[in-house]
Amino acid sequence: MMEKFVNIDTIADLHHYYNYGSPRHPLITIIDLKAVKTRNRGVEDAFYKLGLYTVVFKKFKGELKYGRSTYDFQDGSLMFAAPNQVLSPSENTIIEEGWFLAFHPDLLYGSLLGKNIGSYSFFKYDVNEALHISDVERKTLEESIQKIAVEYSQNMDKHTQGLIVSNLELMLQYCDRFYNRQFLTRSKVNNDFVQQFEDLLQNYFEADDLADKGLPEVKYFAEQLNLSANYLSDLLNKYTGKTTIEHIHLQLVEKAKSLLWGSNKSVSEIAYSLGFDHPSHFSKIFKMKTGKSPKNFRLAQ
Repeated sequence: MMEKFVNIDTIADLHHYYNYGSPRHPLITIIDLKAVKTRNRGVEDAFYKLGLYTVVFKKFKGELKYGRSTYDFQDGSLMFAAPNQVLSPSENTIIEEGWFLAFHPDLLYGSLLGKNIGSYSFFKYDVNEALHISDVERKTLEESIQKIAVEYSQNMDKHTQGLIVSNLELMLQYCDRFYNRQFLTRSKVNNDFVQQFEDLLQNYFEADDLADKGLPEVKYFAEQLNLSANYLSDLLNKYTGKTTIEHIHLQLVEKAKSLLWGSNKSVSEIAYSLGFDHPSHFSKIFKMKTGKSPKNFRLAQ
């Protein structure tokens, strides 16, 4: 069967797709998921790409997959997506209630949130890395949701845009806080991921084919752990104080040190053996991490 793809670029497109009436604001909307039935959708079993930021709250009956583990979480879950991500509705669970917040990037034009939206990395997490929230946390978020709805439902004035964006930013700050809580409360699962990552990283650099494989990318380790690259980096940062790329660079430097101490290979030869295409890139990273160039490091020993 040929896969169906649906592009939803605007708030109006989203309302049309769900047969949800006319939007009250051209750049932001909140949809009550209880009011959306499968039969209202224009295309069934489709993949869809939204040109919008989305935050979806769903309360389920059943189990949700989180990383490689499964959790029976009854209070509800939040899922996030940045513009142009390809999504598909794939949960085999019953949605008891929920809401769908969507906003166009143009809403943030000229605002501080527009400059900082990239810092909310959970917009690029996978669905199985959802934020599981308690009923108290849900009520906290819905205070901002309700204020946003009130603002775009009444006649707009010079304050409307600023108040909508301010409440949106407040909601995202709470989401960031709740994700930090989740990293801590699921410490057993997350510590397992950290240990698995460290084993993968060490094994990668201990292999004899680095020159052929090249430098490892964050995406490689994320795929091995069945996580998104952003989630893995945030998880490592919470537990170790270093991002994925920092861990890669540190392991790389340790490997380079042993080669500088224990061989007569030139700096260029060492760089190529570690998978670098350009020795200058290797020297730059090495000096950034040690304060010395590879040549001066070797001479100082």
